[in-house]
Amino acid sequence: MIKSFEELENKQSACTKCLEDKFNGNDGKRHVVFCGGTGCLSSDSAAIREKFAKLIEEKGLSDKVTVNQVGCFGFCSQGPFCKIFPEDTLYRMVSINDVEEIIEKDIIGGEVVERLLYVDPATKEKVAKQDDITFYKKQVRVALNGCGKIDPEDLNEALGAGAFKGLRRALEIGREATIKEVLDSGLRGRGGAGFPTGRKWSFAAPGGGDKYIVCNGDEGDPGAFMDRSILEGNPVAVIEGMAIGAYAIGAENGYFYVRAEYPIAVNRLKLAIKQLEDAGLLGDNILGSGFNFRAHIRLGAGAFVCGEETALLNSIEGKRGMPRPRPPFPAVKGLWGRPTCVNNVETLATVPYILREGADKFVQFGTQGSKGTKVFALGGKINNVGLVEVPMGTTLRELIYDIGGGIPNGKKFKAIQTGGPSGGCLTEKDLDTEIDFDTLKARGSMMGSGGAIVMDEDNCMVDVAKFYMEFICDESCGKCSPCRIGTKRMLEILTRITEGKGTLEDIDRLEELASTCQANSLCALGQTAANPILSTLKQFRDEYIAHIVDKKCPAHVCKNLMQYKINKDKCIGCGLCERQCPVSAITASDYVAEGHKKPSRVIDPAKCVKCGLCQASCKFKAIDKE
Repeated sequence: MIKSFEELENKQSACTKCLEDKFNGNDGKRHVVFCGGTGCLSSDSAAIREKFAKLIEEKGLSDKVTVNQVGCFGFCSQGPFCKIFPEDTLYRMVSINDVEEIIEKDIIGGEVVERLLYVDPATKEKVAKQDDITFYKKQVRVALNGCGKIDPEDLNEALGAGAFKGLRRALEIGREATIKEVLDSGLRGRGGAGFPTGRKWSFAAPGGGDKYIVCNGDEGDPGAFMDRSILEGNPVAVIEGMAIGAYAIGAENGYFYVRAEYPIAVNRLKLAIKQLEDAGLLGDNILGSGFNFRAHIRLGAGAFVCGEETALLNSIEGKRGMPRPRPPFPAVKGLWGRPTCVNNVETLATVPYILREGADKFVQFGTQGSKGTKVFALGGKINNVGLVEVPMGTTLRELIYDIGGGIPNGKKFKAIQTGGPSGGCLTEKDLDTEIDFDTLKARGSMMGSGGAIVMDEDNCMVDVAKFYMEFICDESCGKCSPCRIGTKRMLEILTRITEGKGTLEDIDRLEELASTCQANSLCALGQTAANPILSTLKQFRDEYIAHIVDKKCPAHVCKNLMQYKINKDKCIGCGLCERQCPVSAITASDYVAEGHKKPSRVIDPAKCVKCGLCQASCKFKAIDKE
């Protein structure tokens, strides 16, 4: 049990030394770590780690080598990862078949396994150390501190990485000074709205009685995995941030609201809470300060609307997850009618850094109106898919090309959707836009929680708008008519357009419905539901017109508006496409191309179901979309 500031300092010093010895080799051992994030675990990272540990034991190396797990490395498209200290060698795309070679060559022989190193696409050189990889060079890890570095299930490693230094400082300087420090940092909520965190805390701080702090871990945007990865990689940091917030507003209980679909995050969060309680860092009279605080977990059932803070509070109370009218705001009347602060996972993970390092250091990053860093889940048509944390003010060009590695297969960049279903599309002319809350909003998009989906020339923007509207329709709670009915009508119009049945009047109807939803919906889900439609209409109106007037999908995505056609001069008549076709829509023609002996094939458009198997199977690229 850690009962005082002095005992905490002594414990942290000992843990820091152990962690540093692990990284620099002063303990005389080699330490092998494997990614324990969901992405790598789904690619057999746990089985690879188990085999590694088993072989280390069989070879009698257990006294010289340890085998561990850490949180997400972030570079998801290159996983699973294996990293070896103290050399800091990073192996990527490791399979279970590589384990013995790594042990024999590297662990025993001291020779780097060259074929498992990252290859820089620009220089074609192999890179052995993580910090030398371009993907990581422009990142600054604040919210992701410790992820990919410490064992998320070991409290000692978290303490060694600086955990609870922030809470200790908060307890030393007092509640008002803690709120002032967060205000001075300029930290704005990372869940989407961007409301200043310190101001939210100051609204709930006055008065006594029961108060609550809630961590919103109900991450539901398509393609978003920031909160999950933080909870999986360093749950102690989020708990500490919650404890600091609780102390600042005078709360003694906090609730984590996390999706049940995140079992790894939930289990690690439970373990971290248990370890902190056993260590005396959660519970009564923390560090002898008189501050009492306990953390609880509530599981969400996957309703996107429960990411809205008042719907989330209803769900915690056991009610149906539907938004409440505001005001009163939760900071005044929230959980069980008491003052409640609701903060996002990334926001709370950032708070310990601010208290530990000081607001002055935090404001060194970012822009005038948006301080610090932001975590993005970078996905879609991008070479380097993964989790990145960059200073506010980083441009979209840097995010997509320097960190993201550009667009695969030499395709042309078309758009990036930021802010998930509530955001909008930004195009090539926006690439030099600085990323912060205000500039993205001014460009017709938003920061959101941090999803960033990249699209190339093969994406149909009408289909993209339809995809997000399908999601919103499924997730609308139905409480208010503008959202319940308006989103359904917009989806019906988009469906008509993608099927070639739309009219030019449908564009006017979409804009009218969008305006109605924005102005009259009860919560942000309905208020922002039409953003993908409005932004694609603004940026790609010609694609809507092509669907309506020309009955063509320029990207050849909408099935009703495209067909497959065989180039008779390229076709050698091998018949592979004919054998692959599930509906016998392909037959031999009477035409034999020059230089070939067999007749070319032809597709019957009346029978074709446009499954694409023929194009995928053709080795001669003789089948095109029209």
